[in-house]
Amino acid sequence: MLFITLSLIGGLVFLTLGAEGLIRGAVSLANRFGLSPLLIGLTIVGFGTSTPELVASLKAAWAGNSGIAVGNVVGSNIFNILIILGLTALVRKTMIDKAAWRQSGMVMTAVTLLALATFTFLPEMPRWVGGVWFALLFVYLGWEYRLHSRPHKKGTVEPDPQVEIIKMPLWASIAFIVAGLIGLILGAQLLVDAAISLAQLWGVSDAVIGLTIVAAGTSLPELATSVMAALRKQPEIAVGNIIGSNIFNLLGILGLTALVLPVPIPAQIIAFDMWVMLAATLAFMLYARVGFKLTRAEGGLFVAAYGLYVVYLLQHAAPAVPAATTLLATMPFVG
Repeated sequence: MLFITLSLIGGLVFLTLGAEGLIRGAVSLANRFGLSPLLIGLTIVGFGTSTPELVASLKAAWAGNSGIAVGNVVGSNIFNILIILGLTALVRKTMIDKAAWRQSGMVMTAVTLLALATFTFLPEMPRWVGGVWFALLFVYLGWEYRLHSRPHKKGTVEPDPQVEIIKMPLWASIAFIVAGLIGLILGAQLLVDAAISLAQLWGVSDAVIGLTIVAAGTSLPELATSVMAALRKQPEIAVGNIIGSNIFNLLGILGLTALVLPVPIPAQIIAFDMWVMLAATLAFMLYARVGFKLTRAEGGLFVAAYGLYVVYLLQHAAPAVPAATTLLATMPFVG
């Protein structure tokens, strides 16, 4: 048990550091080649914090653990709204940009409804659906870029104040990217193997582990970004971060995962957790519409709702099914 716990912690550390290294190297490289700060913010920075979810889901799907692959995405979206936005609002009242609510918020809601409909009628996500979803991600990116890159009076595009300007030598940028990718791969290996071993040890399904431990762990970059933004009196940054992350989680991560390997959808997630994700999304859109802000009281409700959700999961946890053999399971001293 001790080794599983250490592997779980080590996997989260590698994923977090790997994502940070990848983002810093990629942003520096993009700056070197003259890409606009807006484009960097919409792509590398905005979606870079979701790379742990991407790598963990791909690794889990390849290992035959669809519960972790799908539960990671659904659980991350629930965690992003109820915990990250909830904690952000508790730290400081969060103002919601009206344009972001009307445009990106509506897209997030539409994508959530699309996922619910897809999982209801297709118990397995085939490659062609994954390809369509992944293509929709690029359509969304193109739409956002056109929307936010309209020329101003002087014919220039305003720089995005949320994007940190990172400049380093070319060799250092490449080194950060390579080190980041290595960290993500190692972290995903440790995290997924530890999660599978925990599911077997505790006698619960891998979907429950994916929805809770893996989802919360891979959302650490978003959590750190949003809480720090609130402490720096910029809580509105958290909203864009979460909306973009939730869109990317569904269209990008599940889309790419299914494109690589068809992903069966666990019945538990279709019957319950997808509806929780939709309810959390609609609750955010509703509360955000009232005065275009999230108050501390509403943040407290979000955090409390997540606590009730986790308690329900643990009380109604489905028994584990035989899982793929992991590296940890082959070690005689594990457990």
